[in-house]
Amino acid sequence: MVTAHPLDNPFWTALTDLHGELALWAGEVRRYPADIAPFLGIPHGEVDAESALDALLPAGDTALMLGVAPSRLSARWQLEPLEMLAQMQSDAPMPVIDGPDIVPLVDAAQQADVLALTALVYPHYFRPRTMALGRYFGIYLQDGEGDPRLAAMIGERLGAHGSRELSAICTHPDFSGRGLARRLTAWLNNRLLDEDRQPFLHVSPRNTRAQSLYEAMGFSTRRELPFWALRRA
Repeated sequence: MVTAHPLDNPFWTALTDLHGELALWAGEVRRYPADIAPFLGIPHGEVDAESALDALLPAGDTALMLGVAPSRLSARWQLEPLEMLAQMQSDAPMPVIDGPDIVPLVDAAQQADVLALTALVYPHYFRPRTMALGRYFGIYLQDGEGDPRLAAMIGERLGAHGSRELSAICTHPDFSGRGLARRLTAWLNNRLLDEDRQPFLHVSPRNTRAQSLYEAMGFSTRRELPFWALRRA
């Protein structure tokens, strides 16, 4: 059965729409290159995915699936349920608190700063070429020695031409508690709405603090999606 809404199957939607040129594919299975993201998608759960998985998922690699996973796999594969993720969306502009300048993160030095920050606070899903998925923005502040440091960042990851996921929303521990992530989130939310794109994001319901913050800002939960890890048994 095909899912009713594109964002019910967000990895597949992005891999066949916005990121079609980045996708690796075999049969009816699509995935990102491992140095971009560990995400793999299928159009619906009844797909016969075995031969395609043999081609796309080598031994020792783990792919993540969100919303839709194969309903039938042989004992050669392990599909591990991880948790449910809340998919939240925004329909309205948000007030952007005053604060430091927000800059696009585009040059090599800035990209190195992004990799250093995500390795520290967002290590599981950010890869060397994740920034190929969309635009990234950040706030630089002076550290204790007076040197500029990437204090907080936000980026775009999944989506289609009418929607965009806010992702990699993170703050360096030395600069936490200043509202930087909130400023970045509201700013990018408003920019996407101005571009006629639906902002959305994913958060673990176990992270009650983050989910409550997003709700207070104006995000609402569209639905919860199952999240799996897939690997060779």
